[in-house]
Amino acid sequence: MSIRILIIWSVFILSCKSKTSNPTISLSDNWEYRLDSANVGIEKKWFLEKFDKTLQLPGSLRDNDIGKVPTLKTEWTGSIYDSTWFFNPTMKKYRREGDLKFPFWLTPTKRYVGAAWYQKEVDIPEDWENKSISLFLERPHWQTKVWIDTLFLGNENSLSTPHVFTINSKLKPGKHLVTIQVDNAIRDLDVGINSHSISDHTQGNWNGVVGDIYLAVTNKFHINSVKIIPSVKESKVSAKISLSEKLLNRQAKLSIKIEGVNHKHSIESQDFEIVNSENDMTVAIPMGKAFKTWSEFNPNLYKMTVTLQDENDVLDVKNEIFGMRDFGIKEKKFTINGTPIFLRGTTDCSVFPKTGYPPTNEKEWARIFKICKSFGLNHMRFHSYCPPEAAFLAADKAGIYLQVEGPSWAKYSVTLGDGKPIDNYLMDETKRIIDTYGNHPSFCMMAYGNEPSGHYVGYLENWVDHFRTYDPQRVFTGASTGRSWAIIENSDFIVRSPPRGLEWKRTQPESVFDYRDKTENQNRPYVTFEMGQWCAFPNFKEIEKYTGVLKAKNFELFKEDLADNGMGDQAHDFLMASGKLQASCYKQEIEATLRTPNLAGFQLLGLNDFSGQGTALVGVLDAFWDEKGYISAEEFKAFNNQVVPLLRLPKFTFSTTELLTASVEVANFSGTELTELKPQWQLSNEEHTIIKSGFLDNNAIPIGNGNPIGNINLPLNFIRKAEKLTLKVTLGSYSNQWNIWVYPEDNSKIRIPEVYICNELDQKAIDKLKNGEKVLLLASGNIENGKDVVQYFTPVFWNTSWFKMRPPHTTGLLIKDKHPVFKNFPTDYYSDFQWWEIVNNQQVMNLENFPSNFRPIVQPIDTWFLNRKLGMLFEANVHKGKLIVCSVNLNEKSKKGIVSQQLYKSILQYMTSDAFKPKDAISTEVIQELFEKKNRKVWNSYTKENP
Repeated sequence: MSIRILIIWSVFILSCKSKTSNPTISLSDNWEYRLDSANVGIEKKWFLEKFDKTLQLPGSLRDNDIGKVPTLKTEWTGSIYDSTWFFNPTMKKYRREGDLKFPFWLTPTKRYVGAAWYQKEVDIPEDWENKSISLFLERPHWQTKVWIDTLFLGNENSLSTPHVFTINSKLKPGKHLVTIQVDNAIRDLDVGINSHSISDHTQGNWNGVVGDIYLAVTNKFHINSVKIIPSVKESKVSAKISLSEKLLNRQAKLSIKIEGVNHKHSIESQDFEIVNSENDMTVAIPMGKAFKTWSEFNPNLYKMTVTLQDENDVLDVKNEIFGMRDFGIKEKKFTINGTPIFLRGTTDCSVFPKTGYPPTNEKEWARIFKICKSFGLNHMRFHSYCPPEAAFLAADKAGIYLQVEGPSWAKYSVTLGDGKPIDNYLMDETKRIIDTYGNHPSFCMMAYGNEPSGHYVGYLENWVDHFRTYDPQRVFTGASTGRSWAIIENSDFIVRSPPRGLEWKRTQPESVFDYRDKTENQNRPYVTFEMGQWCAFPNFKEIEKYTGVLKAKNFELFKEDLADNGMGDQAHDFLMASGKLQASCYKQEIEATLRTPNLAGFQLLGLNDFSGQGTALVGVLDAFWDEKGYISAEEFKAFNNQVVPLLRLPKFTFSTTELLTASVEVANFSGTELTELKPQWQLSNEEHTIIKSGFLDNNAIPIGNGNPIGNINLPLNFIRKAEKLTLKVTLGSYSNQWNIWVYPEDNSKIRIPEVYICNELDQKAIDKLKNGEKVLLLASGNIENGKDVVQYFTPVFWNTSWFKMRPPHTTGLLIKDKHPVFKNFPTDYYSDFQWWEIVNNQQVMNLENFPSNFRPIVQPIDTWFLNRKLGMLFEANVHKGKLIVCSVNLNEKSKKGIVSQQLYKSILQYMTSDAFKPKDAISTEVIQELFEKKNRKVWNSYTKENP
């Protein structure tokens, strides 16, 4: 007997089962499955067959150890611009079948791309007869087709919202077979192979269904959706309620109750009669005078319960979380409920290294947002993907402003605005995202996605206009982009890259600069795109954390290669030294942003590491959101907070004859005016002794940045020796600090007869070494082995693989700070600002021919893709003599600055002391090889394309 089933596509999307009190049947359990790599299942009507292999859902195929082990021939979803690994002979051992160590992203244990079929028998209860039944799949990846028994229910392809298949039927109680085809192959629809919704760079192109999977039942007459529109200004909330059908020849009403979730304010239940001719109705509910607003400062939430009932029964109940908030724009700043705010954000690229896919449980997102808040952040951008509902719920509670994006980076494999399937898809997908998650107060901003190609300008202008009209609760920008993309002129706000970076390649570090001249004359909020991207060396202790389906084979490769180059024991030191420089760069860039009056915020490329695109270790946290050990949340928050004292200091290195002059200002985005905080400054030495102090202006500090609170004018002639000092500004419970270095002024030339100073290891120098004398070899400009290494003071940007060895190639210095050569040159074990004058654009030496256990005094840290043993300053016993070699320009005739002069003096003073006792003996042949002009291996990417 055939069953006639009427399929009605739902105009709404269920978000999570907690939104309804209607009965559900969980389908989280064992399912049968069959792989369909040839894509023949539909043609052969597999929905009529029974499958015989079992797996667990929710989950992915790779969670269930299903798929193929990656090989050299795996066709990845994502771009590779550096093919060195595939061709370089030194990488051969990492290309072994069954044990690939792939350097460009995390390696899945198993991988499958194509159609997969999932099947489960369900038992429909007796009391579900003649009711509407829905199958809810919270996050499939990604294209689905569904059958119940022999009947095809339809298909869905959202990458951002649940797939819901709703059936109004006379489906009989008893056993039925649910069959789902999930296809993760790019077929007609391509959203872009590097989109973080599908790319192997981060979450991986997985196949499966995660999150809630269940059947739900409702009465035929039920609530489709509830769209909530709060109005802070009018002290009311409106609810647009969509019903499944028009009310015919009977009476029914809606009851609406509002309760505080994390506070006690509530509104008593109110009834609204339903008019026969309507299946959509909008009602307004006054919130009274005592209602609570939602913001980063006070994330007050409400629950709206909408009950549909007729004269006899309760027919349906819906629960929605919302907040009374108005996220607006005033001139060049965002506002929350009329108060100016400043976005301090990070970019989430779907980096979840245990599963690949984003978590669907609120607990994990709450952990992430708690960490963000502890580091002073109040904002997160989702790069070319939209997270599950759990992220919105956690952000609602934490007070995080979210910029959500469609699941597309329409570049590399697809274009936008050229009539391709992606054009219509993104219009539909954006509507689905808004309809599904739009009630969440944290959902404040939206962009189509990341950096498009094609005829995108007209398309995105239409996209902005359309959705600004459709959804006035949010603000829209066409796309998040770098500087070379066109501005979408009708955007509410801008997310672009020009106002970022540090100009230390050309000028010495200072904290006077800001980015006011880089906001492109925009008269709307301008947010810095993907700020930072400063690298630190890999943390190989992190490898043991990869206990899931993605393995850090890239880290294993880097670790093994470092050991092969004789530096395996230095890995942790490289991490810490490079991390200190990375953190310093973030501090300077964030402070410059806070000093900029016409910026509305910034989005770091990542507070945590990015595991793809060549392994971009740009976070001060690892991929698991854990601290790496070189900067704490408290230290980071000192310069990235609601309130930050700022210093405009023209430089960080001084002579004792100079006057330290600095202006002090405050960025105050605490939501309120600050009063009676008694700001003061202190100057302390390395023993933490306060040697100078003073008070600043105690005036009220309004909301905003650029609030001056006084100047510091301090003669430095009381300093008697080279010293590192710390200048600290305190403002109530807020404080920030900066290191400075002061050196004695001494213009006299140094004459040390017992040290022979030369620029090359010539015969005279060799003779002196043979005679047991001391030689200082200042080799700047003469180095051959190492001249291909480009060193700036700043570290590697993003990583050298993705950008094909674009300089700089180093990630800072590892310094033997306790070595007696630095007795008169204060330094830490890492490069701080005083080293800029010494290392920026200076030559390094490649010590590949030196003994494996040889360690220079000053060691540039190479990109982890090459792991060359580098040096800038080393000492050795040569013949009977003692030698120091320095590739830095310290020649007196070069008229270098006071820092270089001090290092030069300190080296010579060390060489004339009893402490000058090199441990290693090195032959002249090994040292001379540094200067030999000959053919040397150079790096080759083996590809012509560029990102």
